[in-house]
Amino acid sequence: MLICLTASHRNASFDLLERLSIGAPAAASHLVTDSDVLDGAVVLATCNRFEAYLDIAGDDEVAVRATVEAVSAASELQADEVLDSVQVLGGGDVVQHLFAVSSGLESVVVGETEISGQVRRALEDARRNGTTTSELERLFQEAAHTSRGVKTRTRIGAAGRSLVRLGLELASSRITDWAATRVLLVGTGSYAATTIAALRDRDAEQIQVFSPSGRAPWFAAKHDLVAATDLRTAIGSSDVVITCTSSEVPVVEACDLDDGARRIVIDLGLPRNVHPDAADVEGVELLDLETISIHAPIAELNAETEARAIVDDAVSRFRAQALEQSTTPALVALRKHVFDILDDEIDRVKRRGDTTPESAEQTERALRHLVGVLLHRPSVRARELGRAGRGDDFTGALDALFGVRPEPVADVPSAVVPLAERAARVRDDEADAS
Repeated sequence: MLICLTASHRNASFDLLERLSIGAPAAASHLVTDSDVLDGAVVLATCNRFEAYLDIAGDDEVAVRATVEAVSAASELQADEVLDSVQVLGGGDVVQHLFAVSSGLESVVVGETEISGQVRRALEDARRNGTTTSELERLFQEAAHTSRGVKTRTRIGAAGRSLVRLGLELASSRITDWAATRVLLVGTGSYAATTIAALRDRDAEQIQVFSPSGRAPWFAAKHDLVAATDLRTAIGSSDVVITCTSSEVPVVEACDLDDGARRIVIDLGLPRNVHPDAADVEGVELLDLETISIHAPIAELNAETEARAIVDDAVSRFRAQALEQSTTPALVALRKHVFDILDDEIDRVKRRGDTTPESAEQTERALRHLVGVLLHRPSVRARELGRAGRGDDFTGALDALFGVRPEPVADVPSAVVPLAERAARVRDDEADAS
């Protein structure tokens, strides 16, 4: 059974989300190995949400408590504090929620483009940790498919919405000419590349980049920027500082900004890249994620309505497929039972030796065709019963009539990535790069 623990900008403080973003991913690999009630787990931790998608084999309350205790300990938080801030979803609500999240419909900025990649990377991390299951794989793959449908069939992301662009929009009310504005970018990850694209859309030309990890020269050469080697010097020659590193401690301190110059600092990091005391420095205007989220625009109603309709359709299909597949193990058991009988009978005829090889072959073809015809109607009926939520009726009937019981279904190894998903991922990466 699938359940989801979710805490976001809607029901949790940014301080709590910041702490969870540090510790929760590290705890993910231990959630399954250290628990008797969890078969699998995928943890999604972004700048404005923490979510744990769990495939549980035991009591859901025990699973929730075990998960909360694990991520709380890893994040140095009190378990009760985290438990009070998370919402627990079960059944079809899990599907609805992830499909909406992956499509950008639950983000601070509705329609943001980064979330689908973050969801995809959460699944990849779970695969590396060996914590996925076939149910979680199917859920996340269908979520990715749904987000692509929303992206291509609606205009909800047409403006390239993201926290990066919203932060720049807020800064633009103070900046009259981006082309003449000196910008320092601190960070060289995927968010940094998104930031550069957003800056250049505003005609920003004077962009330096600094990397705490020393990757600035490589990143600057790739994006035609100027690499900065000293952070304080680079800040001193900038009008706007934008931070987006994965550092778990502040990279920019208040003392780095105390030169008396007027400066806008946009902190896109979670955990924070800029120490909160920077907001008290004279001349500095600090826009952090919490400030930016307060100014998130109201969604374009038509585009969001269309997107939610696509999500609802995808959820309905997912549920129907899940119900149909509930009878698959019983169908496999029935076919095995019937074909084992058929094979035994064919072997008996061949051993008797009173027919020619040609006659025996014709008889075998006829019998196999007959069995296929006989199995067709039960197969159709099984899917019908599954869609109607009566899969157990079919399984019980097989047991009552033939003593046939389905075997447990083994999970697909987490390292196996379907070819179709690999192709879709390549298309997504190419679209992101463009």
